[in-house]
This record gives sequence, C-alpha cells and structure tokens, in this order.
Amino acid sequence: MKTVNTVLGPLETTKIGFALMHDHVLGASAGIAQVYPELLGADYKERILKGLIAAKHAGINTVVDADTFDLGRSVKILAEVSKLSGVNIICCSGWYVQLPPFLGSFTADQFAQLFAREVREGIEGTDIKAGILKSASDFGGVTPDNEVILRGVARAHVMTGAPIMLHSYAPDQIGRQQIAILKEEGVNLKRVKIDHLPDTTDIEYIAWVAEQGCYLGMDRLPGIHVPPLVRVSPEGRVRTIKALIDAGYASRILLGHDTFLVSTFFDNLPEVAKNKLAWDNPYGFLYIHKYVLPKLRELGVSEKVINGICVDNPRNFFEGN
Repeated sequence: MKTVNTVLGPLETTKIGFALMHDHVLGASAGIAQVYPELLGADYKERILKGLIAAKHAGINTVVDADTFDLGRSVKILAEVSKLSGVNIICCSGWYVQLPPFLGSFTADQFAQLFAREVREGIEGTDIKAGILKSASDFGGVTPDNEVILRGVARAHVMTGAPIMLHSYAPDQIGRQQIAILKEEGVNLKRVKIDHLPDTTDIEYIAWVAEQGCYLGMDRLPGIHVPPLVRVSPEGRVRTIKALIDAGYASRILLGHDTFLVSTFFDNLPEVAKNKLAWDNPYGFLYIHKYVLPKLRELGVSEKVINGICVDNPRNFFEGN
C-alpha cells in the first residue's frame, strides 16, 4: 500500500481521486495568517470553505496546495479547512522564486535538511507533513538563489522520496535548465512535474519535457495572472492539452488552475482589476469542470482519457510511476 502525506495524515494513493495538482488555498506572505490575519479579511476561512465545499460537491477529492512558507503556507489552517470540507489537501515544502537577503548565505544542503524534516517529521511544530517539494525559476532563468533552492529540493527528494513540483517559465523553456540540474543531483524525473506549461503552445518543447520522464503541469487554466508577455488564450491552452493527448502524452498530463481561494494580493486589487479576474474565471476551483473538460469533450476527448488524466495520473505521479 502506497501513501502520500496530506495535512490530515497519510492517505492511500488509491484514495486521491480527482485531483487539482497546482492550486492555492491561501496565498500571502510568510506569517500573515498567524500575525496579521485581519489582512485576509474577517471571513477568510468561510470563503476558503465555500470554495472547497463547492469543489467537493463537484467531485474534486484532492488539492495540491502550492503555497510554500514564503507564500503564506499555514498548515494549521489547511488542516482545519480540509477536515471541515472533506477535501484532501497535500501541502508543499520548499521555496518560491526569491530568497530574502538574510537567507542568502545558507547552502543547498542546509535547505535540504529543512525540507526533508518537513516531509519526515512535520511543519510549524506539528505532525503535519509535506507531501511534495517545490522550487521555482521564472523568466531570466535559474538564478543563483534559485539554484540553491532547486538543489536543496533535489537533495531532499533523494533523502525522502517525495515528489517535486517546479514553477517554470515555459516561453523561455526554463525547464531545460531545471531538469539539467535535477539530473546532476540524481533525481528520479518520473517524480517531477514541470508546471505552467500552458503558457506556451510549443508542443515540441512540452513533449521534450515529457520525454525526460517528467509529468506535464498543465495548470494556469485559464491563465489570468501570468507574466505580461504570455499571450495564450484560455481556448489556446485547452487546444495545447488536446494536441498533447493526440501526440500520445495523455498519461503525463496533470491539471490545475494555479488560482487562489483567498489571497492578500488578488483580494486587494482595485475593483476594476478584481472584476476582470472574476470575468476571466467566474468558477474558481471549478473552472476545469465548467470550461476545460467540456471543451476537451467537444474536441473529441473520451471520458476514459479524461478520467485517466484527472484520476489515474495524480495517483501514478504520487506512486512514482
């Protein structure tokens, strides 16, 4: 029996079910939920629960929460809303794009020990364990800070066997740099997913990622908060998924939105900007159900293939297949 760490304890991989593989329950800066919760709004837990319960009713069983510590991860809140909603939440260890100056002198081995401890022992003094490791590089490539974290994540993976998710900038094919470093560190690439791939329509590059053994993070659906140079429409993103299915890569595709139920950034935008976000994605965690899957059906994708992508692939990813 294989299991994955969730915020409520080990979960048999056969019970993962329909999974969103890159989303955000609560996005902020480190410590906001604990120290300045009023910045999240008085009803922030109710808003989180509303989104998770709607997801559960739609048949979503599991959410991979992509918030690292510096993105406001709060495992106690995640455990609370998971229990109340019935949605399994898999939290991550690792770091996002930038290290603050006062952490710049630490080594990859030191970070690896921290990340491995969060997988093996627990987070924030609890027994809540991370189920996945995260590193990030964006436009401009793998910076020196990024490389320290990426190697730390790779070494924590080797120590624990936990899988890896990588924030990546597809238009510049940054995944090539990230994968090269992971290979140097001896990472099993079947345990890696490269995220934000729908930011490009370059099927040749995405197929190359799959040929390395990695899973394809087809998130950012519909892609409403991507870098300004990214110009792939919601329909273009779906057609990229369809092209990958037609090319024989259905078994490597993992879906997610990369959207937030609560966020100090997006929730505090000017009203015009918030209205545009609501217009672009009126469905939150249900956008894949309401738009992506119907579009794939219209394009001729079978229910068997859809079920494989949404249910079988997440299980296989966490089992290391």
